[in-house]
Amino acid sequence: MPEQKPEERIGNFDEVALGYTEQQAVIEAGRCLECKNPQCVAGCPVNIDIPGFVSRIKNKDFDRAIGILKESNALPAICGRVCPQEEQCEKFCILGKKGQPLAIGRLERFCADYERDAGVKSPEKPKSSGKNVAVIGAGPAGLTAAAELAKAGHGVTIYEALHEPGGVLTYGIPEFRLPKDIVRQEVDYIRNLGVDIKVDYVIGRIKTLDELRDEFDAVFVGTGAGLPRFMRIEGENLNGVYSANEFLTRVNLMKAYRFPDYDTPIKCGNKVVVVGAGNVAMDAARSALRLGAEEVTVVYRRSEAEMSARIEEVEHAKEEGVVFNLLTNPVRILEGENKTVTGVECVNMELGEPDESGRRRPIPIEGSEHVIDADIIIVAIGTSPNPVIFAGSEELETTSKGTIVVDEDAMSSLAGLCAGGDVVTGAATVISAMGAGKQAAATINRYIENRS
Repeated sequence: MPEQKPEERIGNFDEVALGYTEQQAVIEAGRCLECKNPQCVAGCPVNIDIPGFVSRIKNKDFDRAIGILKESNALPAICGRVCPQEEQCEKFCILGKKGQPLAIGRLERFCADYERDAGVKSPEKPKSSGKNVAVIGAGPAGLTAAAELAKAGHGVTIYEALHEPGGVLTYGIPEFRLPKDIVRQEVDYIRNLGVDIKVDYVIGRIKTLDELRDEFDAVFVGTGAGLPRFMRIEGENLNGVYSANEFLTRVNLMKAYRFPDYDTPIKCGNKVVVVGAGNVAMDAARSALRLGAEEVTVVYRRSEAEMSARIEEVEHAKEEGVVFNLLTNPVRILEGENKTVTGVECVNMELGEPDESGRRRPIPIEGSEHVIDADIIIVAIGTSPNPVIFAGSEELETTSKGTIVVDEDAMSSLAGLCAGGDVVTGAATVISAMGAGKQAAATINRYIENRS
């Protein structure tokens, strides 16, 4: 896929990947083998009819292609940009056995972009069921569940804590990977299904989950995992230490990158160290470069083979000049004048036997202490659900990690309350959250029908 050149894109927040032309999309779709038993569909968490939409692209019937996509996926422009297709649908593509798998994600993006250019058609609103469902969180899980429930004829109200819907799509993923106009377009499509979205509405403060259960026929919780984790080392309270959540929220949702048009304060120093190696860490590192940092270093305690970030994101970061210090673990953040950061003391690591995660356990190497100079530290080592949502609903069963316990159908310990996405699994992918939202919507539909 065509991309901005690295030396150009580090000076802007414009989208890096530029998308297929019509000719490129038709040629790529023509590579599909049209398997009788397509394994790619089984690899898709929302069960898109992949051969169906790809064949329409091959025949230049782009309107029908996007129609097929939207039968299963209300957010194709988003999924085509940020989903890890290489670990899902494309992983099972037969073409990948001896070469490159079909670029299913890029073809999905092409269809969504084609529709946007042609004008998104308003969906038909189904006949009302007379039932009403509350959805908590306007991220990928909540938006997907809301779309499916609205298609079933239910009245749907989404309660979103922030001032814009989208969840991690809005506050977490940078503009250069996922333009916010794209997110707003997808949200508007869901609104046009009849979904009401209430923003600046914190469940657990304004209303409790129990109150919503009394008010609605069913409830879905898809609030994600927005509470950052820290390393619990000396110096984490110094000026210049960010969680990746705060850093990216300031940049993306609060538009700090568009100073002086927006007044959101953000400090991005000359030497930035990002701790972690997932997609969030790559987003933070690449954003810091674009904000003017002279040096950006990613510090990770394991090797590149264990990094959870998409290969594409790691490659883009390297192309843009991000330095990777692998098998390195921070043990102390160093303090300068006025409680500011001057560096981070680290130790080198070696890999031992696999731990409970299945990855080889990192072990400190004695006497390997060293200092990396830094004036900004961004901690991107994971998140957990924010417990505020559970206030006043103590009977809801949760785990020791603060996630909601659900059964195989996404139903919680409270009747009529389903949950899905990161609030159940911990931090995961956009498409897995969407799959959970879709599954929960099906469960809610059955629950409502059984009570009618």
